[in-house]
Amino acid sequence: MTLEDPAGRQLYKDIKKQYDSYSFKTETPGTYKACFSNEFSTFSHKIVYMDWQIGDQDNLKKAITPGIHAMSQLENSAVAIGERLRMVDDYQTHHRLREATSRKRAEQLNERVMYWSLGQTAVVVLIGIAQVILLRSFFSDKRPRY
Repeated sequence: MTLEDPAGRQLYKDIKKQYDSYSFKTETPGTYKACFSNEFSTFSHKIVYMDWQIGDQDNLKKAITPGIHAMSQLENSAVAIGERLRMVDDYQTHHRLREATSRKRAEQLNERVMYWSLGQTAVVVLIGIAQVILLRSFFSDKRPRY
């Protein structure tokens, strides 16, 4: 994975890594580019998940006016609820990602088991046909016909 800023400078580069995380503060306005390489294994299917968190996470705390007034308890509760909701969102995102990767692994395993079972079924049928032919040859008369 490579991450570049709008000027083309590399901000982050890493090869062959799973479950990575990178945080940075944008210095330049514009379009940032993320490039995922497929050179390691071109035949296997991959799941790529990206989560962009834009903006300052403490906007609600900054919006509270300093000093003691009647709304301070309500504002503190709102900040606490906002933090908890952000944590719940992060947990749900993490569990969705784990569920998606587990589902993909289960589907691949199911597909391999199905192909293996079809192969085993074909082998059993072929062996059954061969046994029937062999047993018929034991009980058939092989008299010469004149």
